[in-house]
Amino acid sequence: MKVAVVGGGWAGIAAAIALADAGHDITVFEMAPQPGGRARSIAGQDPARPYDNGQHILIGAYRDSLALMRRLGVDPEQVLKRLPLALPYPGEPGLRLPSGSPLLAFMRGVLAHRGWPLAARLGLLTAAGGWLARGFRCDTHLSVAELCAGLPACVKRDLVEPLCVAALNTPAPQASALVFLRVLKDALFSGAGSADLLLPRRPLSELLAGPAAAWLGERLRLGQRVQRIEPGWQVDGEGFDAVVLACTSVEAARLTAEIAPAWSSKAEILGFEPIVTVYLHSPGSALPAPMLALREGPDAPAQFVFDHGQLGGAPGRFAFVVSGAAPWVARGRCDEAVLSQALRELSWATPPVIDKVLTEKRATFACTPGLARPPAQIAPGLWAAGDYVDGPYPATLEGAVRSGLAAAQGIGTGAGTGAKGAAKGSPTKTP
Repeated sequence: MKVAVVGGGWAGIAAAIALADAGHDITVFEMAPQPGGRARSIAGQDPARPYDNGQHILIGAYRDSLALMRRLGVDPEQVLKRLPLALPYPGEPGLRLPSGSPLLAFMRGVLAHRGWPLAARLGLLTAAGGWLARGFRCDTHLSVAELCAGLPACVKRDLVEPLCVAALNTPAPQASALVFLRVLKDALFSGAGSADLLLPRRPLSELLAGPAAAWLGERLRLGQRVQRIEPGWQVDGEGFDAVVLACTSVEAARLTAEIAPAWSSKAEILGFEPIVTVYLHSPGSALPAPMLALREGPDAPAQFVFDHGQLGGAPGRFAFVVSGAAPWVARGRCDEAVLSQALRELSWATPPVIDKVLTEKRATFACTPGLARPPAQIAPGLWAAGDYVDGPYPATLEGAVRSGLAAAQGIGTGAGTGAKGAAKGSPTKTP
């Protein structure tokens, strides 16, 4: 079949490659001058040291994302730094999981955490045992704060709240407990290494977008925003057998407003959470670890800081991440508050200065309890792919990739094709 993929982020790339591997004729439309979506690099003064549009962390459980990299000739072991899950704070070792079976590693790591009293450690293990016994399921309208209300304050402060805002980009009082439990299930209990942190040690665009652009070649049309989709399927007047909308939910809602108004309304009402990344520069400085957790507060916006010098990037560059940043965006720039937080909590060889501030106002959808996300199939022959599409995961790279693969699979197996298509393609081979 002839298939249009509208959007060249991770979801669109996953869909395009899966469809091409199945023998379909694909065209990818990307409105930006480069692919990658929100997981991309941004040029700086030094072409060899671009900035990343946020600090995107992968984990060992992201099997489809890692497989997609390998399909494009990228070795994850070379471009990602694998570390056992650890949440060290400045001057504190924090929770660290040893290697081995995830369940046993979690138990051993919690029991060995001397920063918490024994009662707090046992309380967390008891709660986790309950989640495991219930299959990591809960009421769909429960928030993370409500789910964890009975946990000791130190556990909520040092583990639940930072993990929640890192994974869901939504503060615990407003975040979906069901989605949070699914993340914990896959990270902590789905096999050896599943909870490992995979920190990019190359610019984000080199992980997937750049290799995908080279692989797609002339099938990738950059700088081309699709204006209209009509049944049939016509993409700006060009005929296709099927279409994958792998653009943002805002763009997808615009393009489907006339042809699928009910679906468009579901996509249109999604709320968003911003992420702010503040880059500081301090020559000669280094953190105790490549990544540190930070305790946020009224005068402390950032929850994590990354040392790019330890990750193969620019020495002396430090990325402070403010997730769930709506209150700070409403107040205006938070870079001075981040700089003050950095000076209070960390040691520096030279005084840090603000280097660059990147604000992604629609970084992710707000992952709230009971949220009705739009389904993957919009109409026969028209599918949606993106981290916001209905599924078990929050807005993550893995969620985006899996949605792209699912859309390609739906088209490839003939689950509703356009007027021209009629299930001519063979089943999609996922990378």
